[in-house]
Amino acid sequence: MRVIIAGGGTGGHIFPAVAIGHALQRLAPGTRLLFVGAKGKMEMEKVPREGFEIVGLDIAGFNRSNMWKNITLPLKLLKSRMQARSIIKEFAPTAIVGVGGYASFPILHAGQAAGIPTLIQEQNSWAGKSNKILGKNAKAICVAYSGMERFFPAGVLQLTGNPVRKAIADMNRSSAEGRAKFGLKEGRKTVLVIGGSLGARSVNEAVEAGLANIVSEQVQLLWQTGKPYYEQACAAAAMFGDKVVVRDFIADMDYAYAATDVVISRAGALAIAELCIAGKPVIFVPYPHAAENHQESNAMALVNNNAAWMVKDSEVNSVLVGKLKELMNNNSVQQEMTANLSRVAIRDADERIAAKVIEIAKANR
Repeated sequence: MRVIIAGGGTGGHIFPAVAIGHALQRLAPGTRLLFVGAKGKMEMEKVPREGFEIVGLDIAGFNRSNMWKNITLPLKLLKSRMQARSIIKEFAPTAIVGVGGYASFPILHAGQAAGIPTLIQEQNSWAGKSNKILGKNAKAICVAYSGMERFFPAGVLQLTGNPVRKAIADMNRSSAEGRAKFGLKEGRKTVLVIGGSLGARSVNEAVEAGLANIVSEQVQLLWQTGKPYYEQACAAAAMFGDKVVVRDFIADMDYAYAATDVVISRAGALAIAELCIAGKPVIFVPYPHAAENHQESNAMALVNNNAAWMVKDSEVNSVLVGKLKELMNNNSVQQEMTANLSRVAIRDADERIAAKVIEIAKANR
């Protein structure tokens, strides 16, 4: 088989793409893979580190916060479509997988026009506009939430869950291993703050303002800030000594989850999939500018099942620290969250999706 995996832009798209690629290599040895991303985005660096070939398109997403930046978007879309057609003609894929992100639409759209079977990996509980368009002609759509027939033809839907990094899917780290990894102390409750791979300014600001209220003799903090906020967070944390550990990015999230008692997180699909497997009590702060407000929809799917709490981004400064302390002091709620998160965890989503890719590719031979 020859398979293109297209998408990227954030870790939430890249890590599932890589997980699917590795699963395809396990289930169908000899498969040739080509990843397609967006030039200048993090996939162009991270995918080759996993041993995969990647090419980049001249494409950018729709900017919702600054409309003037969208002036060149039509030209970039046209150019990326021409590049996509060229890549497909040269690589001659047996199947194409789209994981979301800037590069996904032009490659899948061009592939469908050429009669190549496509698979959409829709990560969120509220489908984006691009995937709804592509879904009309997709051979398979792999989803992580029930009820997705609201957006897609029911006949091609398959509930697979969202793929996560294998170290997390197979997670067996002890709390002691996790704490040792980051220099955290035993005997203290540990809070993990993660704002996604790029950080979350509103969450970081709320945590910084509430540091003295969060940490104590019994509580310590592992804080992933993203690169833009890292220096400021380090300066704010300095007075708290070893009770606040700051990282701009955490690659070994299996250790971080193992070290943690309670998590504050954005509500991206990858973060949710990982937290379900880790079974860690969580307060979600959905990113308010996500397309179709899908992060809030993702979070509510768990909140409505007593598996998480949610604080809106607009209320984070006034509410977050208080909610965190309330959760930290309520063991019964923590236990209920852990049980409900673990109940919906799917550890083999990568292989479920890879098996479907193989199926649609074989059907096209």
